[in-house]
Amino acid sequence: MQILPGGTATFLLLLGLLLGAFALRSALRLNRVLRLVRHGERAEGRCSDRRTVDRGPGSERAYATEYVFAFRTREGRDIEFTDHAPGPFGFEVGAPVRVSYDPADPARSATVAGPGAWGPVLMPAAFTLVPGAFAVGLLLGFAAMRGWL
Repeated sequence: MQILPGGTATFLLLLGLLLGAFALRSALRLNRVLRLVRHGERAEGRCSDRRTVDRGPGSERAYATEYVFAFRTREGRDIEFTDHAPGPFGFEVGAPVRVSYDPADPARSATVAGPGAWGPVLMPAAFTLVPGAFAVGLLLGFAAMRGWL
């Protein structure tokens, strides 16, 4: 009994496309973070909160630590945001951080990536390279099974 039409080749194609889409999404995030680190406005900020978030039932790790950062723009607006994977050891509440942001939309674009906090760069890089490599391998396997290589 065949579950998928085309069998293994279809499985390789679908999984390769899924992993490729995930890798592409991570690459776009990495590009945005690197662009902000190089060209964004800079501000001094602080870690304003460290909270535990429930991931819901069925998760291997049911709870995750989320860091909230705050800073003030040049125009005087107070902004709070969360950033992905701030670093391997996190931040203490009140710890100073350097924030890079896009002045057009500081609340959505802010990051603490940079010296002392490379987590927001390393995590998307890992999620781009590893699934991307698997996606390429799966898609090459699909092409080989179809006789295209």
